[in-house]
Amino acid sequence: MSLPPNDPPTGTDFIEQALIEPISSEESMLRPLSFDDFAGQPKTIERLQVMVGAARDREEPLNHILLSGPPGLGKTTLSLILGHEMGRKVSITSGPVIDKPADLAGLLTNLSEGDILFIDEIHRIPKTVEEYLYSAMEDFRIDIMIDQGPNARSVRLSLPRFTLLGATTRMGLLTAPLRSRFTLQSRLAYYDHKTLQGIIERTCGLLDVEFDTDGAAEIARRARGTPRIANNLVNFCRDYAQQRGDGVITQVMAAAALELLEIDMRGLDEMDKQVMRVMAVNYRGGPVGLGTVAVAVSEEAHTLEEVHEPFLIQEGYIQRTAQGRVLTEKGWHVIGLDPNNEDQTSQFKS
Repeated sequence: MSLPPNDPPTGTDFIEQALIEPISSEESMLRPLSFDDFAGQPKTIERLQVMVGAARDREEPLNHILLSGPPGLGKTTLSLILGHEMGRKVSITSGPVIDKPADLAGLLTNLSEGDILFIDEIHRIPKTVEEYLYSAMEDFRIDIMIDQGPNARSVRLSLPRFTLLGATTRMGLLTAPLRSRFTLQSRLAYYDHKTLQGIIERTCGLLDVEFDTDGAAEIARRARGTPRIANNLVNFCRDYAQQRGDGVITQVMAAAALELLEIDMRGLDEMDKQVMRVMAVNYRGGPVGLGTVAVAVSEEAHTLEEVHEPFLIQEGYIQRTAQGRVLTEKGWHVIGLDPNNEDQTSQFKS
């Protein structure tokens, strides 16, 4: 994502585009192709290396794998690395695209022995389709109904031994029968600043962008622990440095660029703060339902849940309870309000 610095979107638009829109060809070029090039997630990487090594030794396909965690942390990248390490083709699709059993059958029958089928947002597969996955994953066969009414009949299709790699941002929405069919379930965590800085420096090198260490560190601090956001911020900072400076991403240049995007030192954008203000002012800090907050801030509940809420929870600004979302003391503090001072909130009610 490359944007002109004289007319950028807001920080909210920028972050949502980074995590929701399809990956561009330039971003695809930045993906690591091997475990050695992949930074961060050491536990998940070690688990995958063990599985790959064992599968190679036995000359068998990989067992099924489920990766979970917020968007932008590398789930799709890891699917491509697994394909590269195993020397197999990776077919990429997403849960919402697989609308009926015939869609799933078409994907599975086009696989070859040992291929990897990567299903992003696997929690969004319809339950009627999910049931067909069970026999495909366990027995490498699928029974499809042909025709309707009195002419309906079941046809059994044999499948090649394949690997299903599922990815989800909502592990809790997966049914127990589906989860149990994955040999490995591993969660990706937000990246620390040091690891993210290394990713940013690698990206600058691949894009032939001049930078200094402090400039890379400044981007890392504001990238919400997410490599995909970090890479997109590098692109914008590059544009800004070319237009407003000498082309070098320094700390001062990066800070100015990201302030223009309204992404603060904590990585918070205006929507994050608006969510917390609504919770504080309208609902005294909660508990309040996410749908109610979404209406108040004029945003889709799905976008808040997928893009904004995970980071706010991770950083301790809000909590998710059985009764709803609750603003923490840290959340009150970051928007400059005191939960014990009702008069202080009046400035936001207009």
